[in-house]
Amino acid sequence: MAGELVAFDSMALPPTAGGPAVSSEVIPFAALERALVSEREADGVLAGLRRAGPLALAGLASNAANVIVTVLVARLLSTREYGGLAQLLSVFLIISMPGSAVLVGVVRRAAAWEVAGRRDLLRAWAVRLHRLAFACVVGLGAVTFLAQGTVAHALSLPSTAGVFEILTAGGVWVMVAIDRGLLQSQRAYRKVAGNLLVEGGVRTVLTVGLTLAGLGLAGAATGILLAEILGALHVRWLVSRELAPAGSNARSGFSQAVVAERQLRAGAQQAGQLARDVGTALASLALVALLQNADLLVLGRRDPGHVGQYAAISVASKALVFGALALGGYLLPEAAIRWHRGSHALRQLGATGLMLALPALGLLLVSLAMPGDLLRLVFGARLSGAAPAFATLVGAMIFLSTTVVLTNYLLGVGWRWIVLILAGGAVLILALVWRARGVPVATARADLLAQAVLAGVTATAFTVVHHRSGRRA
Repeated sequence: MAGELVAFDSMALPPTAGGPAVSSEVIPFAALERALVSEREADGVLAGLRRAGPLALAGLASNAANVIVTVLVARLLSTREYGGLAQLLSVFLIISMPGSAVLVGVVRRAAAWEVAGRRDLLRAWAVRLHRLAFACVVGLGAVTFLAQGTVAHALSLPSTAGVFEILTAGGVWVMVAIDRGLLQSQRAYRKVAGNLLVEGGVRTVLTVGLTLAGLGLAGAATGILLAEILGALHVRWLVSRELAPAGSNARSGFSQAVVAERQLRAGAQQAGQLARDVGTALASLALVALLQNADLLVLGRRDPGHVGQYAAISVASKALVFGALALGGYLLPEAAIRWHRGSHALRQLGATGLMLALPALGLLLVSLAMPGDLLRLVFGARLSGAAPAFATLVGAMIFLSTTVVLTNYLLGVGWRWIVLILAGGAVLILALVWRARGVPVATARADLLAQAVLAGVTATAFTVVHHRSGRRA
């Protein structure tokens, strides 16, 4: 998510001869008036809860399906095969991270054109993105097929089984992210939720089914690849329906897209804007991943004997962060769309906070009242030794969830300085956690202090950005 750090490159609404300018596009006053009327009708915290609810529930169901797959596959594969699958899934997450960053750039660019009333340019741009993404996936698949032996050797895997499938699936995820970003820019949250359920359901059935069929690690990896391909086809179909011109068939819509593409090539340099947005998002997401896992990585380095027990409370408490990331699929486009209209998404931010508050409060109460009982029930007695640090780490993750939510908002409005704040927070966390010397309670306390400071700085930055935007509007 790096790039030139420009605070307000496309946020202002300066007066022009034809109407307010947004990201070098001119919005007709009539289109802007219609957009603002529609915005007022859909505004409010309750409306936000209704919109974000399906997305949150789908994300919860998808994560639950992943947990089920993990447990079942762990029982079906040998210890060595399951270890290899865990390694490959880590590589998948690394490869798929650029896709999440591309999603941020797609939402911002698509939101600007949508508000400007230039859906024709949006359709043309989507066609070009699809072509480029498909070519990249084909190229990645070819390289992975040729280099799978080298990759397996580098990871010390027992064989090349699953390498091609998992790495290609990471590339396909980028295509999924592009189309989900397009749907989010249209506020089609129910369709995004449906795609999450399709992808998660297919992954569960195929991964477990192919493993049960005796295909082992290769079967599990093939199930993941097929799930991504089917998820990509499903979301592409949803996007084609969502962006189809009203009252036209597919052929005429394609012809209009070709005409618009010629206009797009002759217009402003959108590639540079997209690259900056994607670079900022990529850096931000990478830093969020580090902020989420720095304590566990450092503790494992300082005292490997306690890393298993600390990992148990880490998995339980960091579910809150995954919830915040899932709700970013709602808050990010809302912030981008309303910012381009000269408005704000504070009510939508409030709705996101409310949806996170209930599970956060529940987990905090449980971690305070019965930390050892919960850990023994879920992970077994041998992994419950870090129970005294459980509530402290939950508090740290509540602060990190706050940072994640505000980061999504600031990425939506194009404020790139958030990268420096997150980088400073990562340095602070690494320094404080290292001084804890691998003691679980001390590590959790250091993480809590650093996450609280980072959340406070991020909230201050958000307040300043919002105040400045209000004066400019």
